[in-house]
Amino acid sequence: MDPAPPSLLPTYEPGELAALAARHGLTVSGARPSLGEYVRQLWGRRHFITAFATAKLTAQYSQAKLGQIWQIMTPLLNAAVYYFIFGVLMDTKRGVPDFVPFLVTGVFIWTFTASSITAGTRAISGNTGLVRALHFPRASLPIALAIQQLQQLLFSLGALFLILLGFGQYPRPSWLLAVPALALQAVFNTGVSMVMARLAAKTPDIAQLMPFVLRTWMYASGVMWSLDHLLAGDRVPSYVLLALECNPAAVYIDLVRFALIDSFTGAQLPPHVWAVAAGWALVCGIGGFVYFWKAEEQYGRG
Repeated sequence: MDPAPPSLLPTYEPGELAALAARHGLTVSGARPSLGEYVRQLWGRRHFITAFATAKLTAQYSQAKLGQIWQIMTPLLNAAVYYFIFGVLMDTKRGVPDFVPFLVTGVFIWTFTASSITAGTRAISGNTGLVRALHFPRASLPIALAIQQLQQLLFSLGALFLILLGFGQYPRPSWLLAVPALALQAVFNTGVSMVMARLAAKTPDIAQLMPFVLRTWMYASGVMWSLDHLLAGDRVPSYVLLALECNPAAVYIDLVRFALIDSFTGAQLPPHVWAVAAGWALVCGIGGFVYFWKAEEQYGRG
């Protein structure tokens, strides 16, 4: 039987089409769920998220002969290069007690943030096939990649603790303060990663720009030198001093240094440092999640 000519097919107004679809239980494909429902969907896929993170971590160096050893070697080699260039050639170690623990701690904690944001930038654009093939909360991808970087940090902390012991920094109760500091940093990293995932999904060129942004941010975060010494006196305007003190990367680095290094005292921390750290984590964690959720139905299209 031949189909009816177009002129004989019924026509509907947009409102009538919506009512017809609702009457027959049809919904928009890939429509964004409510925020509460979205959180429930993510929780339901928690096993997928952790398995995806672990699989990515395992596969990261699968082609290298040294394998997972590179998870520790990469930040250690970075620290060695920074020590030679900044500590020796530029003499930034002058006036900084326990410079090697100071530097290595800064490099490891900074790498956690930089790697999380870099991975988040490619969370959607680097998994387009998966996004288009399967229906799942897209936030699973940047969250999984943030968990992957947290897992890698845990491997690196083993090497960091051995270095601290080798340079006379022995375990003490203050080491426990590193746990809430790293937890707040992980929430902050995840939130920023989700922001970058949405931006890069629409504008892939952002991924090419990020190395320059992160390098500039690293120099402003006191990874290789003491911001406390650098900003001593009246050499910089007060608003620049305030911006550097509230720099989230510097705040988390300082908190971990304070927890792990005897000579890094509370006098070197900016005022209200825990409040600033918690504020950045809440604003970026919640704000980044909502910002990503707002574009849920757009990922993988176009």
